[in-house]
Amino acid sequence: MYTQSLDVPGHADSAQIAAPQDDEVRQAAFDARMSADGKIEPQDWMPAAYRKTLVRQISQHAHSEIVGMLPEGNWISRAPSLKRKAILLAKVQDEGGHGLYLYSAAETLDASRDDLVDALHSGKAKYSSIFNYPTLTWADVGVIGWLVDGAAIMNQIPLCRCSYGPYARAMIRICKEESFHQRQGFDALLAMMRGTDAQRAMVQDAVDRWWFPVLMMFGPPDAASTNSAQTMAWGIKRISNDDLRQKFVDATVEQARVLGVTLPDPGLQWNAERAHYDYSPLDWDEFWRVINGDGPCNRERLATRVKAHEDGVWVREAALAHAAKQAEREAGERRAAA
Repeated sequence: MYTQSLDVPGHADSAQIAAPQDDEVRQAAFDARMSADGKIEPQDWMPAAYRKTLVRQISQHAHSEIVGMLPEGNWISRAPSLKRKAILLAKVQDEGGHGLYLYSAAETLDASRDDLVDALHSGKAKYSSIFNYPTLTWADVGVIGWLVDGAAIMNQIPLCRCSYGPYARAMIRICKEESFHQRQGFDALLAMMRGTDAQRAMVQDAVDRWWFPVLMMFGPPDAASTNSAQTMAWGIKRISNDDLRQKFVDATVEQARVLGVTLPDPGLQWNAERAHYDYSPLDWDEFWRVINGDGPCNRERLATRVKAHEDGVWVREAALAHAAKQAEREAGERRAAA
C-alpha cells in the first residue's frame, strides 16, 4: 500500500514522451480530472508546478513526522510507569513509520529521499513549527498527544481525499494512528487531572505554554498564505488554514471543559452570531521567527536529527550490502535453474 510505485514517474516519462498528445491537450485532461474531483497517480501526466508543490508539501510533512519523534522520545526513559513507557515507545515508533510512508509517497514523484533528507539537514527544507518547542514536564507529553496530534488529525483527515493518490492512501493509516495518539494524550492528562494538586498544576502549565503554538500549526492566515489557493484548486488541500483552525478551536473548547483545564485565552468566547468560538489574534511574528530557525529548540532539534542520521550510516551501508548480496544470490540461482 505504501510503496505505491508500481509505475513510478521515471517509468511514466518515456510513455509521456512517446505519446502524440501535446502539453495543451494533456493540461486540458489534467484540468478535467481536477474538475471531476479525480485522482492523479504516479504514471499520469501532471504539470511541473503540481509535482513541485506535492514534493514540497509531502516532504515537509515527512520531515515533521521524523523531527516530531524528538520532543517525546526524550521522555521514554523517564515515563512515570511501565504502561506509559510502552505507550510512548509505540507512539514514537508510529511517527517514524509515518515519515517512512510519506517519504515513499514523495519518491513516486521522482524525488530522491537522500535529497529530501539533505534539504532538511541543511536547513533548506521546513517542518512544522510546533516541534521547536521544549517538553519541560511529563504533562507536555500528554498535551502533545491531546492538542498537537488533535490539530494534526484536523489538518490531515481532509488529505485522505487529496487528488494525488499515493499521498491520500498514505494518510488513511496515518490518520487512524494519530487518532489513537490523540486519545492516548487525553487519557494521560485525565489521569493527572484526577491526581494531586501538583499534577493538575503541571497539566495547566503545559496547556498554557502549548495552546497558542498549536493554533499556529495550521499555518498563516488565509490572506497571508501564498500556496493555499492553488493547492485547494488542485485538490491537494481541501479546507483552508483559517477554517481548520476554527474547527479545532470549536472542538477543543468542549474537550478542555471535560478535562477540567482552562484554555489560556481571555478572548475565547462563544459568538452566537457566527455559531463559533472567537479567539484572540495570534502572534504571527513568533510563528515566522520559529519557522525561519529562531525558535526555542530549532538548533537542538536539527542537530539531534543530523547526529542520528550520521550515527546510522553503518546501518544503511550494511542493509545495502545485504540487499546486494541477496540479489546476487538470487540471480545465481536463476542462472543455475536456467
